[in-house]
Amino acid sequence: MTRHPMFGLFLAAFGALVLTPDTLLMRLSGMNGTQMMAWRGLLMGAVLLLLWLARAGPDRRAQARALNTGPGLAIVACQFFNAALFALGIGNAPVAVVLLGVATVPVWSALLSWFLLGEATSRATWATIAAVLVGIAIAVFGKDASGLGLNPASAFGGLAGLGVAVVMALSFVILRRHRGVPIVPAIGLGAFMSGGLGLAITGLAGMADGAVWAIVIAGAVILPISFGSLSAASRHAPASGVSLLLLLETVLGPAWVWLGVGETPTPPMLLGGTIVVVSLALYLLNSRRRVVPV
Repeated sequence: MTRHPMFGLFLAAFGALVLTPDTLLMRLSGMNGTQMMAWRGLLMGAVLLLLWLARAGPDRRAQARALNTGPGLAIVACQFFNAALFALGIGNAPVAVVLLGVATVPVWSALLSWFLLGEATSRATWATIAAVLVGIAIAVFGKDASGLGLNPASAFGGLAGLGVAVVMALSFVILRRHRGVPIVPAIGLGAFMSGGLGLAITGLAGMADGAVWAIVIAGAVILPISFGSLSAASRHAPASGVSLLLLLETVLGPAWVWLGVGETPTPPMLLGGTIVVVSLALYLLNSRRRVVPV
């Protein structure tokens, strides 16, 4: 059986677009890193695990056994660190620095796909990666130069973003190789464990501080839909292609902030966004020639 060559990429684009307002909602919540880690992880995990329990039916035990394997537990661990590092990074550092680190996902995806799967990465993909990273560097560094200095907060944010990029790329590659791993309970369990740790650190008394409505929308709606779509897309398209589309958050995230709080995009941000959009459009047009077997 074959899927249309654009199926996985369109699924990834949908997941990436849904994810773009996430950082705006995190900022609107006014919460610190561990609070956001608790709310986002518990809500996302609960939604995905309840959805799995409702839909798994007689396959539930078989999927639970598949989850309790090396690849399954690796996906759980990847989601745990993904959720924890991103919340802590956004809570303690400039958003631009964290997103710049996350923007390296396609580089890690291409390298891990080559190292673990022996999956060739075309020259077109490498060229797109280079162009996209240049565009993101222009957009991010042009947004707020003072927020990108070599200070402890920025250093922590950059490292947190890089950590998110590595574990996200690794999860894409593992899911592409091990198709028997049930996606929904794996990422749901990892998110829920991250939320549990955040709750233990924050304490029940501190959970109500800030705008709860904003973090509830992010944790219960945006994250389950986006990460479910992105993880499923990794089974129908190369990990490097899925992660390229994930970079839309880095460029469109500031646009949501502009619409939500009136922060006007700078000319470097618009230039960088144009480079990214054009690069991705050319990549998608080139991908129409490929048929991905499933």
